[in-house]
Amino acid sequence: MPRIPSSSLRTTLAENVRAFRKAQSISQEELADRCQLHRTYIGSVERQERNVSLSTLEVLSEVLGVSVAELLTPKSQHDAKNSN
Repeated sequence: MPRIPSSSLRTTLAENVRAFRKAQSISQEELADRCQLHRTYIGSVERQERNVSLSTLEVLSEVLGVSVAELLTPKSQHDAKNSN
């Protein structure tokens, strides 16, 4: 039976990809181009429809200029870290 990551982890990834992408004022299509992924793939990540691979996490983090850990850390923890 295939293992499925928790919905909270997919939600965190989706929210963070969207937030980091928007902070750089780039579209899903532009992010996809930079990552060499299809534009619909980025949309499906942001809609929590994808169980992304480690290599895709690595590419997303490199292109967005953040660590893989930052992509997988809930926003509330980012905010708490930045306020200290």
